[in-house]
This record gives sequence, structure tokens and C-alpha cells, in this order.
Amino acid sequence: MSSTNSVPGQMIKCPTCNKTTTWSPDNRWRPFCSERCKLIDLGDWFDEQHRIPDKPGYDSTFEE
Repeated sequence: MSSTNSVPGQMIKCPTCNKTTTWSPDNRWRPFCSERCKLIDLGDWFDEQHRIPDKPGYDSTFEE
């Protein structure tokens, strides 16, 4: 008898703690290994430690 859960998913590193975790539907926190790592990453976005770069040469100070 075969089960889709017995097929291992791709192994990846958690972006927060670098722990090896599985990228699969069974990992509800993917790409993170846990809720804790997911919340740490979210906090980093709120603290502006992560940013998406703006277009080069764009200066928002002159917008009205």
C-alpha cells in the first residue's frame, strides 16, 4: 500500500535558523521550520531589517 506522505519532500534550510526542514504540504510553516521562525522573520520585516529595493534613482521626497 502506497501513501503520498511516505514520499519525502525536498529538503531545504529554514531562512531564519538554517535548520534542515522539508518543503512539502505537511510542513505548514514552509519555508520555515516552525511558527517561531516564521514570527521572527515577520518581526524583522516590521523592524525594517528586510527591505525590497526601490527603483534606482527614484526619490519619493518630491512627491505631492
